[in-house]
Amino acid sequence: MDIDQRLINAFRSRVKGKIPPKGSHDGGVGHWLERQFGIKANGNNQADIYGWELKTGATSKTTFGDWTPRRTIHMKGGQISRTEFLHIFGAPNISKNNRYSWSGKPSPNIKGWNDFGQRLRVDSNNNIIAEYSWSHDKRQDKEQIVPAILRIENLELAFWPADDMAGKVHRKFNQKGWFVCLRDESGAYFEMGFGEPFNFDVFIDGVKTGDIYFDCGMYETNPRPYSQWRANNNVFWHPRIVRRIR
Repeated sequence: MDIDQRLINAFRSRVKGKIPPKGSHDGGVGHWLERQFGIKANGNNQADIYGWELKTGATSKTTFGDWTPRRTIHMKGGQISRTEFLHIFGAPNISKNNRYSWSGKPSPNIKGWNDFGQRLRVDSNNNIIAEYSWSHDKRQDKEQIVPAILRIENLELAFWPADDMAGKVHRKFNQKGWFVCLRDESGAYFEMGFGEPFNFDVFIDGVKTGDIYFDCGMYETNPRPYSQWRANNNVFWHPRIVRRIR
């Protein structure tokens, strides 16, 4: 594959051998690394630089994007409010003063119904649906939690249409490709890896197998949806590195 010498030069002159500032959280590491490549913070869904998408490799999992559903049961005009949604389909976090969130155990995945009666499903048109099933909800107090009108099967909680997701994947990852900066045991950057571009077919196949998963962080007191889609580095990202540069 063709790689970009401008990125290699920037890595060798500004990144290689350096350790991100002490105390940087995962997001802070990413922002620091972006600045070294001259990437300005933005909220658009485009490849970061010269048609390449930068992945920081800051943790054991890497994010495709914070991709909000086209519709949810709690959006404007929906059946319930966002706060009601979190209290019905989420769970309280004891360490956060019982703040409710739709993360961790309640968050749906493709592997089947969880104890909160939720799952992800990919339909025949490759749309992704988060849905709820009253009969699969194992919570002992579910009758006190779930209103009677919602005690049904296959209740749609969120919907990501294939065309939306295909566009997002194409704009970020199906241009030149992607690259990641890797750190050694000391925390210093020592190598960059380049991966080839990939399309929505690759993404949705990963969702179907569970290699790519919905990692929601939505919680009370913060209006952001935090609809992250991620994959573990050793499962999806690192095996797709085709060129390594030091």
